[in-house]
Amino acid sequence: MDNIFIKDLLIRGVIGISEREREQPQDILVNIEIYADITEAGKSDNVEESVNYRTVAKKVLAHSETIKRYTVEALAEDIARLVLEDKKVQSVLVRVEKPGAVRFSRSVGVEIVRTNSK
Repeated sequence: MDNIFIKDLLIRGVIGISEREREQPQDILVNIEIYADITEAGKSDNVEESVNYRTVAKKVLAHSETIKRYTVEALAEDIARLVLEDKKVQSVLVRVEKPGAVRFSRSVGVEIVRTNSK
């Protein structure tokens, strides 16, 4: 299966459970791996035959900057659902991280895999 990826998408959004975390946007790091058959796009050189990673990134940014989730788990589910709206997508791996959320760690987060039920 072919893999389209968006690496280290930096988003500013409200995420967390404490009052301090919910007061103002913080950095959220998102990585997305989209699995789809992009053979025809490679042959035709037509982006309409592929999954447009720019469109995906814009949707994820717009959603994540406004949703105000409590958990990275919920945000990861939101992102997976957004990506899977494109019926060309067979599955998606989503990784959501909160840099600096835990002392002495670079980041913490979750990684999920979801499949399109056609």
